[in-house]
Amino acid sequence: MKKPLLALAVAGLTAVPVLADPFEEALETALEAYRDGDLQYVEDELARAQRILGDMKAQGLADFLPEPPEGWTREIDTSAGQMLGFIGGGTLASATYRSDSESFDLSLMADNPMVAQLAMMIGNPGMIAQMGGEVERINRVRFLREDRSLRAIVGNRVLVQAEGAEPEVMIPLLEQIDFRAMENFGN
Repeated sequence: MKKPLLALAVAGLTAVPVLADPFEEALETALEAYRDGDLQYVEDELARAQRILGDMKAQGLADFLPEPPEGWTREIDTSAGQMLGFIGGGTLASATYRSDSESFDLSLMADNPMVAQLAMMIGNPGMIAQMGGEVERINRVRFLREDRSLRAIVGNRVLVQAEGAEPEVMIPLLEQIDFRAMENFGN
């Protein structure tokens, strides 16, 4: 008698559906709502799926933010990208690096129309000179160096921006970034 009960219990456990990831769940819920004719709910669920996908992309971009140097802390913020919808969309991840005496921000913004516009400026040495900046090469990437700021466009789609400290403080951290891998981010 105990064996059939045990078999039923095991079968019951294996019949429990495995929870889908949140993105798939939102899409499946949207499809169910579509089939039921509830278009407002479809729209809500698709917006939720898009937010989840954006969070996943932001986390992938945040993976390029280097570990803090010894004696420093790093606070990562992937939620700032939620506001990018107001300026054309895209993905954003940023971190604040702090030591006892200094701090600076490092941000990575991908697939935003503003990045394409900046690429034209940063990619043009004449414009850099007009802006009063200098070119700083870090791992073969051309950065625009201005007062307490370093900016570059990687792969014509990712803006890398470090601000708030002297460039000599920020450059060693930027040297840790795999810019070649960043070019293929999200592909």
